[in-house]
Amino acid sequence: MEKVMVFLHVLGAVGMGFYIVLPIMVGKASNLAGVGQGGLAEGLLSANRIAQYFLILQLLTGGYLISKADYTVAWMIIVVLLFLAIAALGGIISKPLKLVVASIQEGKSATAHISKARVMSLIVLVLYIVIIYFMKYPMYQIS
Repeated sequence: MEKVMVFLHVLGAVGMGFYIVLPIMVGKASNLAGVGQGGLAEGLLSANRIAQYFLILQLLTGGYLISKADYTVAWMIIVVLLFLAIAALGGIISKPLKLVVASIQEGKSATAHISKARVMSLIVLVLYIVIIYFMKYPMYQIS
């Protein structure tokens, strides 16, 4: 059972890899014309939704795996807080992306919403890299 959970956990981490390319894709939105910005924002919204499902997979498999090893309490707290921060910001990014689509449909400029989404996506990227570090080098209890 543990091998299956590790496989699903790695699969979830790969699915969350979307957050690595998100800042690049949001940055490209400012180079596009209005309709292109809206289309890209809609695509990023869909991809973000899929990444959120992978986050749920990470929560379930990670909870199981964390119960099977002897990790330090500090490591568990750090990992859970990083996970929650990624999940929260991943959800919050949806609003500026939706506002990009709405602004384009109304014929308004979406530059402010694109910059908000880019800043949040950069923060998520940093958190994702940090959590990968903590997963690669976990802290175990010394018995």
